Amino acid sequence: IGMMGLKRNEETLQADQYFSRVPTDMEARLTLVCDPMLATGGSMINSLTSLQKAGAKDMRVLCLLAAPEGVKKVLEAFPEVKIWTAALDDHLNEKGYIVPGLGDAGDRIYGF
Repeated sequence: IGMMGLKRNEETLQADQYFSRVPTDMEARLTLVCDPMLATGGSMINSLTSLQKAGAKDMRVLCLLAAPEGVKKVLEAFPEVKIWTAALDDHLNEKGYIVPGLGDAGDRIYGF
């Protein structure tokens, strides 16, 4: 099991990676990348790029909720990746939030 920590810059909507610890033999593993929400796709592309540099070849994305814009962006960058989501919502708003969405996942997880 590995872990990556990313935080979205709310002004640029770009992902900033602040932590990464993944196994050393990534090329021999099926890599499942779990994230509660796939919104703009920026964090997922950052994660998949880092994992690919670490040697990951067979990657899958698992998320609870996704926006069509984020799915499209990830598949344009990584067409070989399979994305599994429980629900595909309507669109992103001007802040890059999924509509109707769940609210901010970080706020819900950490009680902000």
